[in-house]
Amino acid sequence: MRLIRLSTYYLLGMVSIFCVSIFPQYFSTRGTPESTGYFAQLFSFGKDLMIPESWVYKFERSQTGGAPMMEIMGPAFIYSMQILLGALLVGFSIALLLALGSAFLPKIVLSPIKRLLDVLESVPDLILATLLQVLSIMIFKSFGVDLFRVASFTEKAYFAPIVTLAILPLVSMFKILLLMIEEEFLKVYVTFVKSKGIDKFNILIRHILKNIMPLSFHHIKIIIWGTLSSQFIIERVFNVHGLTFYLLDNFKPITIFVTLGLIFTPFYFLFQLIDLWLKEDPPLSYETRRSSWWRKWRMGNMVEATKRFFENILYSLQSINIRKISPFRPLISALFTFCRHMKNWKFALGALFFIVTISYSIFYSVTTDNHVDQVRLYYSEDGVKLLSAMPHAPTKPFFFGSDKLGFSLFDQLVIGAKYTLIFALLIALLRVLGGLLFGVIYAFHLGPRTQQWIGKLIDSIHFLPLSLVAYILLAPILMPAFTGFGYEFTYTFTERILLEMFILTILVVPLTSVLLGKEIKRVLDYEFIASARVLGGSRFHLFWRHIFPHIGARLTILLGTQFIQVLLIFIHLGIFKFFFGGTKLDFDPMGADPPMSITHEWSGLIGELGRTTIASGRYWYLWILAAFMLAIFAMQLIIQGVKEVQQVKVGVLYKLPKAQNIKAKNTSELPSYQVTKDSFKVIGNEADRTLDPNVDKKVDRKIKPKFKRGFERGM
Repeated sequence: MRLIRLSTYYLLGMVSIFCVSIFPQYFSTRGTPESTGYFAQLFSFGKDLMIPESWVYKFERSQTGGAPMMEIMGPAFIYSMQILLGALLVGFSIALLLALGSAFLPKIVLSPIKRLLDVLESVPDLILATLLQVLSIMIFKSFGVDLFRVASFTEKAYFAPIVTLAILPLVSMFKILLLMIEEEFLKVYVTFVKSKGIDKFNILIRHILKNIMPLSFHHIKIIIWGTLSSQFIIERVFNVHGLTFYLLDNFKPITIFVTLGLIFTPFYFLFQLIDLWLKEDPPLSYETRRSSWWRKWRMGNMVEATKRFFENILYSLQSINIRKISPFRPLISALFTFCRHMKNWKFALGALFFIVTISYSIFYSVTTDNHVDQVRLYYSEDGVKLLSAMPHAPTKPFFFGSDKLGFSLFDQLVIGAKYTLIFALLIALLRVLGGLLFGVIYAFHLGPRTQQWIGKLIDSIHFLPLSLVAYILLAPILMPAFTGFGYEFTYTFTERILLEMFILTILVVPLTSVLLGKEIKRVLDYEFIASARVLGGSRFHLFWRHIFPHIGARLTILLGTQFIQVLLIFIHLGIFKFFFGGTKLDFDPMGADPPMSITHEWSGLIGELGRTTIASGRYWYLWILAAFMLAIFAMQLIIQGVKEVQQVKVGVLYKLPKAQNIKAKNTSELPSYQVTKDSFKVIGNEADRTLDPNVDKKVDRKIKPKFKRGFERGM
């Protein structure tokens, strides 16, 4: 049975890859006279896959018939996997050693290490690659040693891409292991083992490390998913001739299908086998299997089961009391929550960055009509002496320098801030809202068997690089196509923005749906939910009054993480000259300008970066990466602030209040404690009560009247 399920999930994954592979061809040919429908192109592509002669790789600039597909893609896949596995092995090994060594450090040393990990985790992979290239150039100029060689057709590069790619899994895994080891040391069995006289090293190796490995497996899948997207960029930066190179050189449906299939297959079977080894799927009870939607489907009652499923959703929608839903109530609640969080300095600092940056960008655009200063040649005051030519270095004529065409970098960063930050926040918000909507359906209307089936199916998305899939889907939308009379966009500016937002949202909604669905299920198991159900609360009442306030902080944290992920995708697409809203190309034969962003958003400046740019000494281009870093770091502060406010709310103090020195006004008023014969008495003895018959009256007089009246009323 497990083998059948394993094969079914794999086939469904390959079908999804098959459907995605045809999207670039469909979007690029849509609207042309020879275009056909999506399903017609999908059917034609399916027939071609059945013909062995169609599995041919054709080079873009070659006039020959091409070569067999696997003769080209096979070695490229092995080369890419060598880099990926080498980076994962190096990163995880160093992270494990550092985590084990950090367990013996005092807390005063661990605190700055955790803060450093938070900062490093917020640094994008492109920034790390750029900084390592800067370091390599400085070493080469000083000592003549080139550490990071760029690959070519004749020789392969391993050291530079492996070291750069290993930083992300190293930092993420080190942080996760450090937190899990700290939590494990607080458990009861560790205290029991310590009482037997076993030293800390043996406890760490024999017990703690063994217990945290199954839990760390879930984090490893997320880390590998992010590393796969990073490899897509690292191979481009270091000119690695792996899967990325050959995919971009021949961007055809067959090449896309083979590339995604080669990435999906080994990781899918590897993690499924580990799941079987760890026994992640507990057997369901007989009652659950008997009442499950899947059993009804197998018995031939698919129509009835589907009808009942939608009837339950319709009943839940009818139970919503529109009158009790005020449009102003969520806004007022959100405003009060925002004001309460602004008392936390981390949340306030991060929120003020977005408010000030977006406001200034809008104000600048309104007052200057998106004007960008340009100086091609900068002369002295006499107009004779040439001081600099484009690109201009800081500080003259522009304080932050200019790009290759002489446009001010600061003006472009200010104008593009509103597009980058607002649309990244909007896409992240749509991901969370979409995940919340489908998460409610997942938690309330699906049985355990169906939830397990959907969870396993969506878990397969972790084996496809998100940036690579986004590139495949957005390539024909953001880049102008040749129409016979020139290069023109297939879609309008508004359509390009809406399609990009939809694609970047829909790629992650299945993952956020399962994540939030499991979170809602966890809250549904609480005792106060059972009490609300006994009192007659509907599903909508349970969600709106109890579950939503309970997971509100979780939604905010998820919004922040999705915002950071959207910015990383913007950076990755910017490397390939795919800019938000479209890429402006210049085909002037007298001197074509480089690709530019129509909206001046920040990823449009990412294409300016490169090894040759840094090697030529144009270090002011790093302002572009600094803008992304500030935005990511500001969101990290917001996430940390929400966590701290939530910890205080549930009673977990993250910062102890400072002790205040209280001085007496007069030292003579301090009581003198001297031992006398009356110093030792038995409290509550009847003999003491007879010494003072009015003791009950004295105690009763100290009770506040309102509490006394309440107590008497309760009697």
